[in-house]
Amino acid sequence: MFARGAGSQARDRRSRVSARIVGLGGSAVGVLLALSGCSVNEIGKSVSGFGWPENGLTEQSRRMYDLWIGSAVAALVVGVVVWGLIFWCVIRYRKRGEDLPLQTRFNLPLEILYTVLPFLIIAVLFYYTAVTQTFVNKLSPNPDVKVETVAFKWNWQFRYLDDSSKGPDGQPLSTVGASDYIPILVVPTDKKIRFYETSKDVIHSFWVPDLLFKRDVLPQPAENQFEVTIEKTGSYVGRCAEFCGAFHSMMNFEVRAVTPDRYDQFIAARKQGLSTPEALKSIGEEPFATTTKPFDTDPRARKAS
Repeated sequence: MFARGAGSQARDRRSRVSARIVGLGGSAVGVLLALSGCSVNEIGKSVSGFGWPENGLTEQSRRMYDLWIGSAVAALVVGVVVWGLIFWCVIRYRKRGEDLPLQTRFNLPLEILYTVLPFLIIAVLFYYTAVTQTFVNKLSPNPDVKVETVAFKWNWQFRYLDDSSKGPDGQPLSTVGASDYIPILVVPTDKKIRFYETSKDVIHSFWVPDLLFKRDVLPQPAENQFEVTIEKTGSYVGRCAEFCGAFHSMMNFEVRAVTPDRYDQFIAARKQGLSTPEALKSIGEEPFATTTKPFDTDPRARKAS
């Protein structure tokens, strides 16, 4: 009988290590496949959405929620695998004496694994990110409602651009905010709403937290556009999310989502000369949301308060 050489033992040892690593990688893929069989909403709710708010008002918000949960789960799986490898190496290769451990020059299967696997993960995340981004930015050829959003220091103007939303003078109906008036944008539910955004001065940002979406409002002649379909009626407070000056924090507005029938009644009331609060009251809606309030532009008054 001949004793096996040190080289043969080293090769066997590397083969066993490689097999374990490949098996661990296969287990990670299996975990990902198992998770893919679960509903993203179920995973998200079980861990409180990983910090992402639930119950979005639009299909776009739910698509972004799904992307967020999927990315967080993938990152968690990768983290668990890496942590497992670290602890396994710490325990398996802890110091057992003063002899120098067996030295190896390279491990081809391992190097292939940690080179190819990250590219696969990045490719999958890139694909789903691109798909979600395309859906969120998609514009339909014929939206149901068109609204122009004009930002200025430090308030908002909303203009209804549809042909059916013109006043007696032939100009689009509009509402303009002031220091003592929070502008209200009334929109219908279950309709495709196209927003055209522009600014009269500096960069602002149109942000309705309940929509889980915001987009910069750029100075003229630049214009940003986006489109959403709000599925739930209610009053949703909006804010400027881009620091734009002294009264940036007071640059509030309100989005009031009503049923399509009430929206038509609201537009008809505006055509008769009623203001936005009066038109809202005429269709059975409260004039203002309780979470917004006007602001005083006098710096002395602000300091005193």
